[in-house]
Amino acid sequence: MRVLHVAAEIFPLVKTGGLADVVGALPPALAALGADVRLLLPGLPAITESVLHPRLVWQGGPLFGAARVAIRLGRMPYSKLPVYIVDAPWFFRRPGSPYQSPQGVEWADNLQRFALLGWAGAHIAGGELDPAWTPTVVHTHDWHAAMTCAYLAANPAATARSVFTVHNLAYQGLFSQGDFGQLGLPSAFLHSHGIEYHGQLSFMKAGLKYARRITTVSPTYSAEIATHEFGCGLDGVIRGRRSDVSGILNGVDTAVWNPATDPSLVAPYDAQALEGKARCKAALQAQMGLAAQPDAPLFGVVSRLTSQKGLDLVLAALPALLAGGAQLALQGAGDPVLEAAFQAAADAHPGRVAVRIGYDETFAHRLIAGADLIMVPSRFEPCGLTQLYGLRYGTLPLARRVGGLADTVTDASDEALRQGSATGFLFGAATPAALESAIARALALYREPARWRAVMHQAMAQDFSWAGSAARYLELYRVMTGEPH
Repeated sequence: MRVLHVAAEIFPLVKTGGLADVVGALPPALAALGADVRLLLPGLPAITESVLHPRLVWQGGPLFGAARVAIRLGRMPYSKLPVYIVDAPWFFRRPGSPYQSPQGVEWADNLQRFALLGWAGAHIAGGELDPAWTPTVVHTHDWHAAMTCAYLAANPAATARSVFTVHNLAYQGLFSQGDFGQLGLPSAFLHSHGIEYHGQLSFMKAGLKYARRITTVSPTYSAEIATHEFGCGLDGVIRGRRSDVSGILNGVDTAVWNPATDPSLVAPYDAQALEGKARCKAALQAQMGLAAQPDAPLFGVVSRLTSQKGLDLVLAALPALLAGGAQLALQGAGDPVLEAAFQAAADAHPGRVAVRIGYDETFAHRLIAGADLIMVPSRFEPCGLTQLYGLRYGTLPLARRVGGLADTVTDASDEALRQGSATGFLFGAATPAALESAIARALALYREPARWRAVMHQAMAQDFSWAGSAARYLELYRVMTGEPH
């Protein structure tokens, strides 16, 4: 089984969110199961500078406004998987994120940049850019790679089967309809049953319409996106493809996220020897300027500061959290209003609330290890990885019952506590009152150390490694292609 993964970012080289973690972990997990896996990535500076032994396999241009485009084949520095790089300096050798300038402004030529990525994916699949290797399956990730599916559909001779994974339906890659001519697609694609979307072009819709199969990153999210509430205007399209949509839960890279071996931590620990976690908590309190109170329940947040993530609910529930004797440690960046509000909360409650604006991977590990609970109060959450990291580190998730959060956290209800199946705390409505109720339940259980430790042990016993999820993807590929087991 030859599988090409097409994506815009990959951990640890380029990361803006959980997409990078998935692309960094799923392909190696598939390779471990015997698949012949390669990657296709844009030639962003951090990627071109890190890929090992790149060699030219195709040279062309001009394409999509870039005078020179090359496809180079090398190996990833960590997994050693083969990787194709779209080397187009005009498009990709820039500062900032893959999608925005350092000032946070979307690049004006994102249509051309990610159309080129999709074009390259389709033409590798067609055997035109590297005749020595042709994939059986092309697996594309989010809107940045979705045009691969459209370009494959435009070529009736293409034999590769395409999979499109929706990591977050809210980000859709919308562009002016007037730019359709730059895509080089037949005019039939500019239609309501194609990539046209309310007078615009939608790259996300290209994946949803033209991929052979659609997956989301959790089973619950696959059902949610077919509803008006969570469908972001594309629920009708998704309902029309319902039999082709499935949810496969994301996993955790257990080599990267392992409290027993994590080099970021001041002390290792595991479920049988939790003493190191207390040392991690003390170190976190010291590093963030929180009061050195080992018995104070410490709530952690590692998140983008956006409305989607429900961080306004945390601000509203903060008085109740502090009244219960708890502390809050947050790392995140995003909405300037939320950043300012959390900073003001830290200023108003020194020693009890601490905030670090920005993102640092090493510190994220330390915060998750040092906290007692990790808060994920999202309004919607396709899968969520933070709660999975929390479970792995014995840091109990406190999360909203949506998407992958509902699929991965078992609420500490009376029945679940009796059965020994509880792993965290869930709440329903996206309201401060509902969050406060969950906080109150968490604080009550924290005051019962034996029961709290039992839930920690149950949380750490959960297996969300990539092996199981990779096996489900491999089965999907086999069903699509008719290859034997």
